[in-house]
Amino acid sequence: MRSSPLPRMSRRGRVTIGVLVGVFVLFTLLGWGVQAWTDWLWFEEVRYTQVFTGVLVTRLLLFLSIGVAMALFVGGNLWLAYRLRPQLRPHSLEQATLERYRMLISPRIGTWISLTAAVLGLFAGLSAQSRWNQWLLFRNGGDFGVKDPEFGVDVGFYVFQLPFWRYLLGVGFTAVVLALLGALAVHYVFGGVRLQGVGDRMTNAARAHLSTLVAVFVLLKAVAYVLDRRAMLLEYNEGAKLYGAGYADVNALLPAKEILAYISVVVAIAIIVFSNAVMRNLVWPGISLALLGVSAVAIGGIYPWAVQTFEVKPSARDKEAPYIERSITATRDAFGLVDTKTTGYAASNLVPPATLASDTAVVPNVRLLDPQLVSETYTQLQQVRGFYDFGPKLDIDRYSVANKTSDYVVGVREINYNELTDQQSNWINKHTVYTHGYGLVAAPANQVVCGGQPYFVSGFLGEKAQEACSSQAEQIPATQPRIYYGERMGADDYAIVGQAGEGRNAEFDRPTTEAGGEQYYTYTGEGGVEIGSFSRRLLYSIKEQEANFLLSEAVNDNSRLLYVRNPRDRVEKVAPFLTLDGDPYPAVVGGRVQWIIDGYTTAATYPYAERVNLQTETTDELTNRGTFQLARENVNYMRNSVKATVDAYDGTVRLYEFDDGDPVLKAWNKAFGGDLVLPKSAIPAELAEHFRYPADMFKVQRNLLTKFHVTDPGDFYSGQDFWQVPNVPDAPDSGQKQPPYYLFTQFPGQEAPRFQLTAAVTPNGRQNLAALISGSYVDGQPKLEVLELPDQTRISGPVQVHQQMTNNANIRQQLNLLSSNQAQVQYGNLLSLPFGDGMLYVEPVYVKSNQQDAYPLLQKVLLSYGDGGSYVVLADNITDGIKQLVDQGKRAVPGGTPPPSGGTPPPPSGQPSAPPLTGELAAAAQRVQSAIAEVKAAQTSGDFERYGRALKALDEAMTAFQQAQQAAAPTGGASPTPSGSPSGSPSPAPGG
Repeated sequence: MRSSPLPRMSRRGRVTIGVLVGVFVLFTLLGWGVQAWTDWLWFEEVRYTQVFTGVLVTRLLLFLSIGVAMALFVGGNLWLAYRLRPQLRPHSLEQATLERYRMLISPRIGTWISLTAAVLGLFAGLSAQSRWNQWLLFRNGGDFGVKDPEFGVDVGFYVFQLPFWRYLLGVGFTAVVLALLGALAVHYVFGGVRLQGVGDRMTNAARAHLSTLVAVFVLLKAVAYVLDRRAMLLEYNEGAKLYGAGYADVNALLPAKEILAYISVVVAIAIIVFSNAVMRNLVWPGISLALLGVSAVAIGGIYPWAVQTFEVKPSARDKEAPYIERSITATRDAFGLVDTKTTGYAASNLVPPATLASDTAVVPNVRLLDPQLVSETYTQLQQVRGFYDFGPKLDIDRYSVANKTSDYVVGVREINYNELTDQQSNWINKHTVYTHGYGLVAAPANQVVCGGQPYFVSGFLGEKAQEACSSQAEQIPATQPRIYYGERMGADDYAIVGQAGEGRNAEFDRPTTEAGGEQYYTYTGEGGVEIGSFSRRLLYSIKEQEANFLLSEAVNDNSRLLYVRNPRDRVEKVAPFLTLDGDPYPAVVGGRVQWIIDGYTTAATYPYAERVNLQTETTDELTNRGTFQLARENVNYMRNSVKATVDAYDGTVRLYEFDDGDPVLKAWNKAFGGDLVLPKSAIPAELAEHFRYPADMFKVQRNLLTKFHVTDPGDFYSGQDFWQVPNVPDAPDSGQKQPPYYLFTQFPGQEAPRFQLTAAVTPNGRQNLAALISGSYVDGQPKLEVLELPDQTRISGPVQVHQQMTNNANIRQQLNLLSSNQAQVQYGNLLSLPFGDGMLYVEPVYVKSNQQDAYPLLQKVLLSYGDGGSYVVLADNITDGIKQLVDQGKRAVPGGTPPPSGGTPPPPSGQPSAPPLTGELAAAAQRVQSAIAEVKAAQTSGDFERYGRALKALDEAMTAFQQAQQAAAPTGGASPTPSGSPSGSPSPAPGG
C-alpha cells in the first residue's frame, strides 16, 4: 500500500490549531467591531455620519468588487487549466515524480483552487479599499474648464479619471500574471506542459489557454501605452528641469508610444493566431514578443534619446521654450499664482526720512513680540498652575479694541497632561478632574510693559486682572473661556465629564483669588459621547482597555466621553480628504473660543505643473515648535478651499467653503451628499474677520515664486533671475529657512494697513534683498503681492542686515553688556518693512536670565534703514529708535558718509573722535550691569516692591552712565546706552 505523500496531523493537533485560529479571528473581529462602533458614535456626536458611512461603504464595495474579480479571474483560470488536463500522460520519470503531487491535489482540487483564489482576492481587496479616495473622485469629479496644451483634454481627466484608470490597469496586469503563472503550474502538474519525454512539450489545450493569457497581457500593454501618452504630461523633463512633456517627448516619445500601442495589438493577434490556428507552436509567438521588446527599446528608448541628444541639447533654449512656457503657465495656475501682483520697488532712498517720526501706518504697528520667544513669558506669567501650558509657540491674530485694529499675540491656557504630578496623574484625576484649560490670553504685539513683559488684556482667571502689568478688565471677553479641546491634547487624553447629582462639581476649573482657593465646574455642553448605559461603558472599557469605565463611581448615568480632542485631528477625521495646515490658531468669535484650521485640496496629476513635496517646502525654523509637520505628500495642485472651525468648549466642527471655484472641493462635497461643506455665504462675518492667509500655503507659493516669477521661457531656462529663501538671520549656518511672519502693516501701493503674511527673498546664491512677498485677504479673496527690487540693489537681505547690525562696534558693546554669564541675548523676528522708498528693518532684542524658570524679556530694539549698515541704532523702544534714525538722517552730509551708528554724531571737521571708555565710564557700565542683574532677580522672585526698587536703581545707573559718557565725549549728540532699561511704568506704552 502506497504511503500518503504528506503525514497526517493528529486530531488533537487539528483541534488545537482550529481553536487558536478561532480565537485569533474572534479577537480580530472584536477589535474591528469595537473600533467601527466607537467611530460611528463619534461621527454621530459631531454630526458627520455621512463621512463615516460614505468611506466605509466605498471601502467595502471596492474590497468586494476588486477582491471577487481577482478571485474569480485567477480561480477560473486555475479551474480551466485543471479541466484541460490530458487524460493520458506518457510514462516518464518526470511524470512519475509529479504523480504524488497529483494524488495530494486531485481529491480536493476545488478546495485548493478556492483557497488560493480567496487569498489572492483578499490581498487584492485590501489593496483596493485603500483607493477609496481615487474612486470617489473618479465617480464625482467634473471639469476644470482648462484644457491641457498638448491633447486639448480637460484637466479634470488627469485629476479625477487618470489615477483610477492607471490603478485598474495595474490590477489587470497583476491578475493576468498571477493567472498565467498559476495556470502554467497546474498544466505542468497535470501533464499539459512537459519538460521531458517524446512528443510535443505542450498540449493543444494548454497552448491555447496560456497563449490567450499572454495575448491579453500584451493587449493590456497596448492600453498602457495609450494611457502613458496622457501621463507623459506629468513626467519630469530632464532637459528643461521642469515637469511636463518636452520637445523630445512630444516629437519622438509621443508618436513612439502610439506606434508601440498598434504593434502590441498586432502582436496579441499574432500570438493567438500563430499559436493555435496556423503553426500551432510557440516559435512565431515568441518571435512576436521579441519584436515587441526590440521595438519598445528602439522606438521608445533609443529614438527619443537620439532626438534629445543630437537635436535638443545643442539648442535646448529654443527647442524647449514652448514647453517651458507650458510649465510656467500650468504651475502658476495650479498653485494660485496667476493673479500675483508684481510691483517694482526702487528702494533707492538710503537715508532715514523725517516722515518716519510722524508715520501712522507702519511704525506704530511694528510687531515687537515674537510668538516663539514670548511663549515662555506667557507660561511663566499666566500659568498659575504647573499643569497649564501655552505650547512652544503662540499665534498672531488681530482684534478691534476701542475702535482700533491691531495684531495680538494670542495663546490658549491648556491642560498639559504630561505636566501633572504623580499624584495628579491617577486615572480619576487625569480623566475626570483635570479636564479643561481656561482662557485665551492675548497681548498687543506692539506693546511691552514692566521691563519688557507683554501687556496682557484677556484670559484672566478672575473677574479682573490682579497683575499690575496687565489690563484691569477683559478687552477681548469670552463668555465661555473653558478649553476642552486644544492643541496640547494627545490621542489618549480623553475626559469624562458630567456630575452624578446636584452640587457635586468634580472638574477643576481654575484657581480663585483666595489663598489656595480653587473653583470646580461641571460640563454643560453638548460635546462628547454619552456613556451612561452599561453597554456604552463596556464598549469603551474594551476600546481603552480600562476597567474603571465599569468600576469607577466617577462614571455615571450623566457621563459623557470627550475624545479626539486635538482640533487638527478632529478636522482630519471629519474631512480625511483635506490636507490641513500645520498651524491652527484660536480666536474669540461670538464670545466663544474657536480653533481655526486651514484645509487644502491637493492633486498630483495636474499636467505640466511643478511637483513639490509638502513636507520639504513647508519645513522651516518653526516646524514642530508649536506647529505640525506636514506629511511627505507630492502634489502639483493646491488650493486653500476650506476654513474649518472647532469649538474649544463643545468640539463642534464646521467646514466652510472658502474657494468656491475649486473643482476638487466640489467633487468631494458631491461624494458625501452635497452638504458636507457649508457654502461660503454661511461664514459669519465675525469669524471671517479672523481669517488669515495660511502659512503652509504661503510657504509653497513663496518657494515657487522664487522661480516662477520669471515668465519668459528664455530667462527661465538661464535661471539668472531666480531667487531663494534666506536662512534664519540670527543662525544662518543652521540651514533652516526664515519663516514668514504675520504683520498688521501697510506696504507701498496698499490703501490702508492690512493683516498680511510676509517674507523676504534674496537672489539665488547672494544675500542682498531681491523682493518682499506678502499674502493677505482683500474683500474676502486671497491676494499675493510682490515688491521687486532692482537687480543690482544695494539693499541688504535679512542675514546681512542682522550681521551688520549686531557687528556694529557701538551696538556690539551694548549687546555684550546685555549678555553675561547670567543671561543670554535672544533675537526676535527680523522684520523687513518698505517705507519712504527705502527699507526699514526692525529686530527685537530679548534677554533671558540663566536662572531656573527665567523667561525672555524685551530689552532693546535693533533698527536699521537703507542698505542695512549705514544707519543702525539699538534703542530702548521703537519711539526712541525711530527718533535716533531720523536724527542720523538729518545729520547725514550730502555726498558724504552718515554718522556712526548708535546715535553718536561725528565730530566737527578737524576735531578728534570721541575718546575710549575711561575708568569712570567703566565703573558706570559696571553699575548698570549690576542693576540689570538685580532687576532680573526681582522679576524671578515675584517681589513687586523689590522689583520697583530695582527699576529705580537701574534708571539712576543709566543716567549716571550717560552723564559719564557725555563728559568723556564733549562733541554732543545722543549717546548709546549700555543696556536695555525696562520701563518702570505698569501702563502700556508703544514699544516699551
